[in-house]
Formats: sequence, C-alpha cells, structure tokens
Amino acid sequence: MSNVSVFAPASVANISCGFDVLGVCLKSVGDILHIEEASKPGIEITEIIGQDLPLEATKNVAGVAGLALLADYNPERGFNIKIEKGIKPGSGIGSSSASAAGAVVGINHLLGNPYTRNQLIAFAMEGERVACGTAHADNVSPVLLGGFTLVRSVNPLDVITLNSPLELMITIIHPEIEVKTADARAVLLDKLHLKQAVAQTANLGALVTGLFKEDYELIRRSLVDHIVEPVRSMLIPGFSELKKRANQAGALGTGISGSGPSVFALSKGMETAQNVGLAMQKVYDEIGVPYDTYISPINEKGVKIL
Repeated sequence: MSNVSVFAPASVANISCGFDVLGVCLKSVGDILHIEEASKPGIEITEIIGQDLPLEATKNVAGVAGLALLADYNPERGFNIKIEKGIKPGSGIGSSSASAAGAVVGINHLLGNPYTRNQLIAFAMEGERVACGTAHADNVSPVLLGGFTLVRSVNPLDVITLNSPLELMITIIHPEIEVKTADARAVLLDKLHLKQAVAQTANLGALVTGLFKEDYELIRRSLVDHIVEPVRSMLIPGFSELKKRANQAGALGTGISGSGPSVFALSKGMETAQNVGLAMQKVYDEIGVPYDTYISPINEKGVKIL
C-alpha cells in the first residue's frame, strides 16, 4: 500500500475540572487527510482544502508531527499530505490536534505500524507545539486513543484511557469568533489558592470515578471548574447565559471546550443533548452571534483509517 486516507476527529479538552489533563474524542466532525508515499525525503503538504493554513511542512501541524515521526523512524522516507479541514482553527475543538494525529496515524500505517497509538502521542504533540507554543497532550491523546483520556504525566509521557459511559452525549456550540490558545493561556493566573487546588482535585477525582461507575449524578456534581473558567469565560460572548440555559435544558454540566470559544455540554441521552443544543442556539440568536453547533456521541476509536 502506498497511500491511505484517514478521518481525524475533533475533541474537547479540559472537561471543566481537568485542565491540561482530560480530553474526550468526538464522532461527528473532523478532518480528512490523504497521505501517500513520496520518493523525496521528508513531508510535503500538497493541498489544504477548507482553511487558509501554511503549506510549508515546518509551519503546519501535520507536517511537523510527521517530520517528528520520520526523524525517529527513518529521515530518508518521504510522504505527501493533502488535508481536508472539517474543523475550523481556533474553534476550541482540537483543530490542530486532529491534523497532527491524523498525519502520524496515516504515516505509521503506511510504514507497517511500527508504533503503537500511545507511542504516536509524542509525535503528534510536536504539532501542538507549533500551534500554541506548548507540546500538550490533552487533545491529541483522545484523538489517537478514542474516548476519554487522562494525561497523568507529559515527561515521562503517561496517558490513561478512561471509561466512556454509553449514554453520555456531547453538545458543542461554536461562536464564530477566534480565541487563540496562546491568548487564552495569557489570561490564566500564575498562582492558585490552596482551597482552589483542593476543590479542583476533588472534582477531577470524582469525575473520573463517575465515568468508570457510569454515575451520571456524580458526573453532574463534578463538572465544576474553580481555576480556568472564571477567567477564560470573559473571552466568550454570553457564556454565563449559555451555561444557565444549557443546564436548565437538562445538561449534566457545561464548560469551555479547550481554550474556547466553543462551549461544551455533557448530557445523558441524545434527546437531552439536542434540547441543550436548541437552548444554547437561542442564546446566540437573541444576542446576534453567528455560530455552529455539533452534537456527538463519544468516539471510542479515535482516528480511523478510511
């Protein structure tokens, strides 16, 4: 086989109380990457459809991730990549992570799968470094492994796959504004009060427990962010009203997706997730903010070979 196409799904990172450590993979939106072997060493991005992004491999997340893999495996190998962007950059649902993860899965497949999905995380993280200045793993991990993941450590890399309750659904509303990850990180405080850290840790532990026990009420009680949401929410129009109405419509909890501006809600069952979506849409209809909406079950497989 000399070519392959992959679907690289979107993701939600942080999940309220899990800043930089929790992520979950979506099913309904993503990028498609077409990858083929080339005689010239390195990576060439031949075309990007849907978004205006760099074609230069060293400035493109897919190119950088692919080059990191080849540097480890064999720098003399070469691949061409065509990207169909289904995720808008800066949307807060893992646009860069999808392209980076899709690139390394596709290249790995054409090489005969010398690396496991867990091992591919480190290469995809290098793409994230280009996108936001930090090689974080909270988005690329669920995209590569599927479902919910917990990044226990980055150095050494230690990622744990969590349970994904069958009835858990995700609603996303994306206001058509861009919040750059670097800007969203700039508003964060350098120091925490001990009480904040204790409360956040308790919620994170309870949320992970709720996922494994499939205890939806425990999940509801745990989706509280004491650290990031209070400062980042100011970057998102109508955030407090979105959260209020989503919860009134039956959401288990609502929070900022990644660095924003997308807002996610977790719900039990598709009908509730759809009602939550309608409630969130009404908020932006009233204040005149254009938006996109996605409703998705949890994707337990991650990047898919087409």
